[in-house]
Amino acid sequence: MSQNGRSTTEFDPLPWGQTPAGQTRRIGLELELTGIRPHQMAEAITATLGGKVERESAFLTWVRDTEFGDFGVELDASILRDRRYQEQLAELGLDIGEGEARDNIEDVLSRLAGLVVPLELVGPPVPWTEFYRLDEIRRRLHEAGAKGTHSSPLYAFGLQLNIEAASLEPEHLLAMLKAFLLRYDWLLERSDLDLARRISPYVQPYPEDYIVHVLQRDYRPEISTLIDDFLHFTPTRNRPLDLLPLFAHIDEDRVMAAPVEKDLIKPRPAFHYRLPNCLIDEPDWTLAEAWNDWVAVERLAFDRSALERERGRRMNESSALRRWLSAALRWIRQ
Repeated sequence: MSQNGRSTTEFDPLPWGQTPAGQTRRIGLELELTGIRPHQMAEAITATLGGKVERESAFLTWVRDTEFGDFGVELDASILRDRRYQEQLAELGLDIGEGEARDNIEDVLSRLAGLVVPLELVGPPVPWTEFYRLDEIRRRLHEAGAKGTHSSPLYAFGLQLNIEAASLEPEHLLAMLKAFLLRYDWLLERSDLDLARRISPYVQPYPEDYIVHVLQRDYRPEISTLIDDFLHFTPTRNRPLDLLPLFAHIDEDRVMAAPVEKDLIKPRPAFHYRLPNCLIDEPDWTLAEAWNDWVAVERLAFDRSALERERGRRMNESSALRRWLSAALRWIRQ
């Protein structure tokens, strides 16, 4: 049982199991952790799904040709992963070149950076009907000594899901957005979000004025308006539900013309759910916990009568003061 009293071993089914083309929807997993080395993470993947390990550097390892495709194991610091640190050294007159010397330096840098920067598992899109199998990787990482969010006040580590959209029609995307906004407080309580992640810039809640705008009874935008409104009210990927990859997949030029984190946005037809902690060092935690919470969002979007009831209730709770405070907080963070 999990800490909130529900079973975390059963993976609930999605209400929309397929895309309009009749393909099984897919899910991508991103898992941030520390306490183990990249080769241990790679071993957990190959022991579960097969594949071949390719070590590109101390900061990036690939597990190629698993049952589902290629997995990446990377240090979540692009200046190291892309070897841009060499540019800084070159400016100081230090050229470490290639070979054993560079490898030794990078190994030391990797170990030092791992004290505060997470090691990240980045998985390929997996059919949602097979997603439960990735929990075996989670189990092996737990047994290898991986540490998650709660193991240090400094760790703002998360579990992220990239959930392929069941439809790209604006009506469906709006229903999903509404359902997420309406379930957010519940998700926040369920996630028991760690303090380091609450104060980090990565998963800040949507501003109240945007929530009220979206939840208006007569808000029925075309896709261009839906994207434009998002870019106007909240032009950032640092939300618990990041819609910029999805919107960039639909209209990349429109998104990239806005003041957003262009270098970090990877267009794909998926919702980027960033809220959950990574509790991999806790024995009762499994991937099913975050998965089932997401399924609850989709079920609310699926039930349009319940969605309308929840929308009306939430609008009654909003107030001018709440919107002013939200706008003031957003201004302070800018």
